[in-house]
Amino acid sequence: MRHLLLAAAALALISAAPSPPPKYATPPSVLAESKPNEWQAIPADDLMVIDLKNGRRIVVQLAPLFAPVHAANIRALATSGYWQGAAIYRVQDNYVAQWGNNDGERPIPASVVKKPPAEYERRLAGLKIVPLGSSDAYAPKVGYTAGWPVAYDPKAGTANLPHCYASVGVGRDLSPDTGMGGELYAAIGHAPRSLDRVIAVVGRVVSGVDVLASLPRGTEALGFYKERSSDVPIANVRLASQLPDPERPKFEYLRETSASFARWLNVKKNRRDEFYIHPAGGVDLCNAPVPVRASAK
Repeated sequence: MRHLLLAAAALALISAAPSPPPKYATPPSVLAESKPNEWQAIPADDLMVIDLKNGRRIVVQLAPLFAPVHAANIRALATSGYWQGAAIYRVQDNYVAQWGNNDGERPIPASVVKKPPAEYERRLAGLKIVPLGSSDAYAPKVGYTAGWPVAYDPKAGTANLPHCYASVGVGRDLSPDTGMGGELYAAIGHAPRSLDRVIAVVGRVVSGVDVLASLPRGTEALGFYKERSSDVPIANVRLASQLPDPERPKFEYLRETSASFARWLNVKKNRRDEFYIHPAGGVDLCNAPVPVRASAK
């Protein structure tokens, strides 16, 4: 009888002991468990490699699916050496870092369209979109297509790239000017979505946005540097396809149609690991950027 009582007491103690916390998936763990065939290589012609004179590097992925004329212009400028001796001359806190020739007179390749169309949005037809499933303050619908975050309007039949952190846009003067692509900027702070469909978004920084975000802020209006001596000089701008294969930076993105992307997005919306007390139940488009990683292929 005594043994039965002791066993019952032990069982009660075990039942009362706190259970170990459940192990929930996190965005990094989902990516770590993804399969190689769920990732899509980014073409070398779509990668613009910006080397600064201080030895730092920035890599921008172009978006010809949304801004084909501007993307072609940027490719032509990069391959012609247009940005040799250019600089980053504007860094506005919580907004953008801008680079180019700052109105310098440079020969423009003959293939460059000096007055491109306003590529602020494109036709929705032809895009296969995976919806985000959360509401958006700036567009009727948002989601993903071909590795890009996208805002779209089913009634109007239009789609556009949003201004998220690391998005790259084309500097321009007042409308009807659209900018030919010689002056570019990257968002380095909050997502300036009010610029959606106002300026051509031509890509995103896939490596080195931390380099831009860590630069000293300009002290003049709009974050321009007061003295040219403060500019951050650019040593070279090339397409990855111009570099020998062993020296090319290579990147790939997680396909939005993959099972791992669906799982990753669900986890982004519903964080349940130890730190998250209240799962949000949704996510903002710019807080769920398409996963991109360096590739050895």
